[in-house]
Amino acid sequence: MPQPGNPDSRSAVDILIASDRVPANARPDLLTEDDIWALLEEVKDPEVPAVSVVELGIVRAVRWDGKELSIDVTPTYSGCPATELIEELIIEAMRAAGFRAPNINQVLTPAWTTDWITAEGKEKLRAFGIAPPEGSSSKLSLLGEPDIIACPHCGSTDTEQVSEFGSTACKALYRCTECLEPFDYFKCI
Repeated sequence: MPQPGNPDSRSAVDILIASDRVPANARPDLLTEDDIWALLEEVKDPEVPAVSVVELGIVRAVRWDGKELSIDVTPTYSGCPATELIEELIIEAMRAAGFRAPNINQVLTPAWTTDWITAEGKEKLRAFGIAPPEGSSSKLSLLGEPDIIACPHCGSTDTEQVSEFGSTACKALYRCTECLEPFDYFKCI
């Protein structure tokens, strides 16, 4: 992590001069809200690079008045270690498109839920080898209702949980008893 006052700890974005960050012919004032959403579709989640921040459902709103760009982002959960990096990646993408000072607003209410992951995002998770959240973020599992999780590799529902936590805290580790492959399951939150 960059340390203030230490020139050797600056990120590449900090070292670039303004003319390197924003092309001379950039005209962000000509971009529509749809164009901005398309740019955000290119920003990938650093923990799950198969899905964009839009497909993950964490970008809540985009406001552009021709002078100032504001983007509302909701973290997947309050302790997510990727939150700051995701915000930096969004800022970097917007700067590359010509926005000199995009505003990122962290919106905590309502809290993010896996229900906000798009259908396309869930399919991309599956193709990446991560079982997408099944159903909606209900609390039935707290009452002893077992989750039926399909293996993203072979489709079998004959799976078992190995650990409550997988490669990240928002995923659990499962194993398929058919194909014997381990896989992460994106927990319903």
